[in-house]
Amino acid sequence: MKKLLNTLFILTDDYYLSLEGESVVITEGREKIGQFPLHIFEGIISFSYSGASPELMGACAANGIGFAMFTPYGKFLCRVEGRSRGNILLRKEQYRISDDERRSLPYARNMVLGKVFNERWTVDRTLRDYPMRVNGDRLRESIEKLKTQVEKIRIADSVSNLRGVEGDSAVDYFRVFNDLILNQKDDFCFSGRNRRPPLDKVNAMLSFAYTLLANDCMNALESVGLDSYAGFMHTDKPGRASLALDLEEELRAPMADRFVLTLINKKMLTNKSFSVTSDGAVLMTDDSRKIFLAKWQERKKEEIVHPYLQEKVKWGLVPYIQALLLSRTIRGDLDEYPPFMWK
Repeated sequence: MKKLLNTLFILTDDYYLSLEGESVVITEGREKIGQFPLHIFEGIISFSYSGASPELMGACAANGIGFAMFTPYGKFLCRVEGRSRGNILLRKEQYRISDDERRSLPYARNMVLGKVFNERWTVDRTLRDYPMRVNGDRLRESIEKLKTQVEKIRIADSVSNLRGVEGDSAVDYFRVFNDLILNQKDDFCFSGRNRRPPLDKVNAMLSFAYTLLANDCMNALESVGLDSYAGFMHTDKPGRASLALDLEEELRAPMADRFVLTLINKKMLTNKSFSVTSDGAVLMTDDSRKIFLAKWQERKKEEIVHPYLQEKVKWGLVPYIQALLLSRTIRGDLDEYPPFMWK
């Protein structure tokens, strides 16, 4: 099993990364800000425009350390990949499945099933834990609608049909997402999903969490030999990691949405943690992103019992476990891909 290591996040715009011996060095201008052994990291995520040296990027590629670059506002730019370590037979089978809707549909169906199941559980958990603080009728109505969507997913006979059900379930889920915010309701009001750019604080946090989760899914898939760009539900598109987005779907509610709700409800971030640009985009401040990432790393180290393996694992390893189960299904070791269904 993969060992959960640290992730190095670079948030300051003008920090530059380079390699010195076996260490990654962070500099600002001519001043050395920090130096860390490269082997302690499983990934490096940079939100700096200054970039990194080719030598460091090559070392990351050679040692299987994920390296991804984003703009300071969280827009994905690129990721560094070395020689493919994937099993060619595994990838060829993945491509055959991806090109055959009859074969890709069961994978896509189970991933969406996991997503809607986890959305329903997220709403149900709030209703169960805080029955006196929420509108019970609204949440129960949402739970029943999501239950109905689960049944539609089971009988979906095309990927197109499945995407329609997935879209309807997202509407049912996000319609009551504001009800799951129990504290700071005047400052954190959610009226619907928006992005590019996010127009409120909740959407700014969700988008940032989804960016981090998608990157973890990309690294997880590549680590088990799969191509993160050849998906089963998301269509092929240049530059889009379609399979990573497929895998992310089932993990959004338990890993990203609940995390964002925790930050709000426990007042770890407040109204002062955000700024608004001239075009109305709502962004987290540098300090709030640091808090966000520190708490994200803490959450990844918390242990759960994996619902399929029935073994204790850290949250941060869940994408890797699901990627491993996916590869074993494609290889023929499992009859059906078991989605992550958390409760």
